Amino acid sequence: MSTAAATMTRVPGRRGIVARVLASRFVAVVVILLAIVAVWYVGAFALNAPFQRDLDRRAKVERSPVEFIVATMSQPKPTLPAPHQVAVDTYNTVVLANPAKPSSLLYHAWVTLTSTFAGFVSGTLLGILLAVGIVHVKSLDRSLMPWIISSQTIPILALAPILVVVAFNLLTGRLGLATDSSRFVAKAMISTYLSFFPVTVGMVKGLRSPSPINLDLMRTYYASRSQVFWKLRLPASLPFLFTSMKVGIAASLVGAIVAELPTGAVAGIGAKLLVGSYYSQSIQMWSALVVGSMLAALLVVAVGITERLVNRRMGAQPQ
Repeated sequence: MSTAAATMTRVPGRRGIVARVLASRFVAVVVILLAIVAVWYVGAFALNAPFQRDLDRRAKVERSPVEFIVATMSQPKPTLPAPHQVAVDTYNTVVLANPAKPSSLLYHAWVTLTSTFAGFVSGTLLGILLAVGIVHVKSLDRSLMPWIISSQTIPILALAPILVVVAFNLLTGRLGLATDSSRFVAKAMISTYLSFFPVTVGMVKGLRSPSPINLDLMRTYYASRSQVFWKLRLPASLPFLFTSMKVGIAASLVGAIVAELPTGAVAGIGAKLLVGSYYSQSIQMWSALVVGSMLAALLVVAVGITERLVNRRMGAQPQ
């Protein structure tokens, strides 16, 4: 076989396969985004057109179809903002505004991020401790696990104001903490409440994932319970842990945003949403939602990068 023929029949290398996979994913993401934007524009026009038609009727203004569409998509306080309105406001408040001032969404995102991170760390540690106790103590498995599951059946919108108000008054009245510190702790508590549950459930599943054969093998080596935990159960539970942490970090962000509503916070994504609802600033509300969604995506990606680093540290082969 000649060299040219061998080159033509050569199997594509790993880089070529990776490039094809990335290209296919990119195309799929772009198609989905375009479909979402198209549906968004249709919905915005359908919801805003009646109000614009009423305005034109009162002002006795006659518009062509194109002018009517442009006017409908340019309302200052629309029922549903168009994508370009949200994009422009997001650009102005993220890129052009000073990040150190409340006019910037980055400023509010940082305030929410601090309480999110504090609640996520404490919720993850609490979830791991509960999972270890549930796996190793049968009485905890029978008594504690049902209560943990039941705790998540209470709507967070109903529970958050109660917990936040009680914690805020306790911290400021009894412990004498400053108002800002009390708000921070109250928000972190709600984030902890939402993030510990997925970590607990996932970690319990992971710690119980080793097969009976592996456990019997450790017993033949006369391994102690702590050795079985550190050498077998904990490494086997890491995939479950990081998957649960991705859910937990997103839930922690939701908890921080919800907790900002009843605390009277003047900064944070939740506070931005609350102010927007008071003054019917729908565009600003949607911009805050977009920034919150981007922040959640970045946090999940950060957990994924941490997972890869930990797996590489433990000698796992990259996928």
